[in-house]
Amino acid sequence: MRWPKRVVEGGAVSVREEPRTAIIDIGSNSIRLVVYQGPARLPTILFNEKVLAGLGRSLAESGSIDAQAMALAKTALLRFAALAGAMEVTSLRTVATAAVRDASNGAELIAVAQAAGLQVEILPGEKEAEAAGYGVLSGIPDADGIVGDLGGGSLELVRVRKSQLRERVSFPLGVLRIAALRENGRLDRQVRAMLEESGWLGAGRNLPFYLVGGSWRALARLDMETVRYPLPVIHQYAMSTQTVTRLRRTLAHVGKARLKDVPGLSSGRIPTLSDAAALLSAMLKHLRSSGTVVSAYGLREGLLYETLTPAQRREDPLIVATADEGRRSGRFPEHGALLDRWIAPLFAGDRPAEARLREAACHLADVGWRANPDFRAERGVEIALHGNWVAIDARGRAMLAQALWTALGGATNSPEPLPALADEAALRRAVQWGLAMRLGQRLSGGLAAPLTRSGVSAANGVVRLQPGDPALYGEAVQKRHRALAAAMGMQADIG
Repeated sequence: MRWPKRVVEGGAVSVREEPRTAIIDIGSNSIRLVVYQGPARLPTILFNEKVLAGLGRSLAESGSIDAQAMALAKTALLRFAALAGAMEVTSLRTVATAAVRDASNGAELIAVAQAAGLQVEILPGEKEAEAAGYGVLSGIPDADGIVGDLGGGSLELVRVRKSQLRERVSFPLGVLRIAALRENGRLDRQVRAMLEESGWLGAGRNLPFYLVGGSWRALARLDMETVRYPLPVIHQYAMSTQTVTRLRRTLAHVGKARLKDVPGLSSGRIPTLSDAAALLSAMLKHLRSSGTVVSAYGLREGLLYETLTPAQRREDPLIVATADEGRRSGRFPEHGALLDRWIAPLFAGDRPAEARLREAACHLADVGWRANPDFRAERGVEIALHGNWVAIDARGRAMLAQALWTALGGATNSPEPLPALADEAALRRAVQWGLAMRLGQRLSGGLAAPLTRSGVSAANGVVRLQPGDPALYGEAVQKRHRALAAAMGMQADIG
């Protein structure tokens, strides 16, 4: 569905620079509206709201959506349609999954959506699996394992490898159906039988199991709180099979009041946590997976990813996102890419994985300029650690944060929690990046021309700076030149 693209400003009509897209996801447990804007490869979330309607709650017993869930869903759809119109999104896609697909009265809900101007696309189980797989690849491009997307009414599995989707399957094992299986003691046997019949038994041997879906993410939130994990970012958070076993024991003894205090844990997910953990344990056992990795991206992001061109899919989502943030927050749009090229000769030995982190840091090098000068370094750390980045693990975030801390004037020490997230050698390298970035910014004043006319290199124990214009080599530049050379165990020289 397409919505007007006009924006009224002071009585005049102008065209928005970047289109807004939106997805309404009618799931078996929740209904959600997400509005996106920004680079196609990794757009920013402008708005995100969900309603835990529980459409699939009564399917196992009655085969239909119960009256309470239907009422909640109708209200949510009318609100979301109105919001999408008010936000003037350029395109809106409405999709429905297992509950609407399987319910005898699913057509009633579709009619309400259509009356609100929404064109509902009912996704078959295999399409759900495909979208979930693409969602994981969108946020973890090098994913190699099995994606498990747990919804309220179904569980989708898809094999991902080398940025491609392989086999996929859908099972009627949604979290809202698990309680009945557990009451009869049939869950483990049922999981094994379904996997065996479909040819998936043991298919995840020694491979990670990528977790998609609110119920499994809620389990990860609980574990993060239990172990006091220092980085409250769930994307790419890993849990071992032993951890999942421990979580099941924890859930058997902890009360709902305690669970409500867990940061980021939706109270609506609490009733199904134990069932989600039981299913996860059975899946890991019978797939023979090595452990789990949480993906914050799933079906909705997969639907966006499907629309990308092959060239867009190949773009590094971390670089795309940090470059976009640099353009929005920095003083000079071209500065990040130029700065990375300028300091790159100093770090020719960096592996590709480190070089991309260094490039991301350069894109973010100017994000603190609007902050109070006394807190610019803290601003850099906060953006690195808590920014909505993907394709980066905790160690990578720590190196990014260290580089920005140093570049923005926080010296060469490592603030908490960086030492808990990355080893000393990694942080030391990031300090060198930060000092090099700081030197380049001071020399150039953040402008393009001085960077293009100058250069810096490291060889034979000397960090050599060619300032281009000798007048630029002032006292402040000299100090930063010497600081960088000292951090690299070298001498500073010019010429």
